[in-house]
Amino acid sequence: MVKALLNFDRSLFSTINQTWSNPVFDVLMPFIRNQFFWVPVYLFLLAFMVLNFRKKAGWWVLFFLATFALTDMISTQVIKAFIERPRPCADVFTSDTARMLIPCSYSFSFVSSHAANHFGIAMFVFMTLKQISNRSIWLLFVWAFVVCYAQVYVGAHFPFDVLGGALLGLFIGHRTAIIFNRQFKPLTIH
Repeated sequence: MVKALLNFDRSLFSTINQTWSNPVFDVLMPFIRNQFFWVPVYLFLLAFMVLNFRKKAGWWVLFFLATFALTDMISTQVIKAFIERPRPCADVFTSDTARMLIPCSYSFSFVSSHAANHFGIAMFVFMTLKQISNRSIWLLFVWAFVVCYAQVYVGAHFPFDVLGGALLGLFIGHRTAIIFNRQFKPLTIH
């Protein structure tokens, strides 16, 4: 069963990384998966919080950062260290055929910290700000998904790596948002 899942994961990786490749994505995806590319989004969120929720903004930012820290530490220090799955560039079955659009990292692959971080942040922001904008707030999950897809596209992770990271991030973001909302009540703009 595990062997069949790993074979399916490698096959899906090859489809995304090679079969569905195109020159436009080859240029865009390395930027999209880069955390520094998204700094304007983080700065916008910070400015939005400070301008609209002066008293609670500091606590919100602290919980936001705690969500990021928890997803990052648990994915990297606990799960990756325990599972020790090689990345596509170091995997014996895919290393010769993987298209690497970024330098190969020889750190472990499962779970994807990018996926955990982005889905954790998306869930935290969604659950703490959904009273403000129920329609556009769902775009956070599209954003997290695109970052995850980019991770597979550039050759950094297998699809199950980002799926595992996404599930971890959703869980942690959900828990930190529940704690924040219980302590500070859901945020609303008056």
